[in-house]
Amino acid sequence: MTTAILVHLGLGSNLGNRLDFLNQACSELSAVTLRDFRASAIYESEPLLQMKQPNYYNQVVCGWTELSPVELLEKCQQIENLLGRVRKERWGSRNIDLDILSYGNEIVDTEKLKIPHPEMEKRSFVLLPLLELSPDWVHPESGNSIRMLWEKWLKTNDEELPQALKTTNQSS
Repeated sequence: MTTAILVHLGLGSNLGNRLDFLNQACSELSAVTLRDFRASAIYESEPLLQMKQPNYYNQVVCGWTELSPVELLEKCQQIENLLGRVRKERWGSRNIDLDILSYGNEIVDTEKLKIPHPEMEKRSFVLLPLLELSPDWVHPESGNSIRMLWEKWLKTNDEELPQALKTTNQSS
């Protein structure tokens, strides 16, 4: 019998109805992929490298899965495709992006997949919602806690912090 693993995923959108794309991705993930699904607040952040593109809405979600890391990646890509993701350029604008941030305490380093996400420590829009969602999370490679990673980011960066959206309860 397969053991369930706690995973964290980063979600992002900067095209179209960003909030709707994040909500649809969460619905898909919670329906069949992740059990005991939880989601952080949604944060608005500027594009990486001050690229000329719309601001992003980002959030981190987590839950338990019995999928292998590669199966989880395939499921994330299926959801992106279902929601109309088009891959044109690296770091380009997108209606939805799903990244595997962590897979339990496992380290995966293949050409197709790297877990934990290799850029997560550089991205406030990942660290801040991850801290909110799982304040006891520890990076499996460095052994640093999410609190330590966030404090380090704050000391070494001067970019604007992502802002949590003020959401109201609206029925869809």
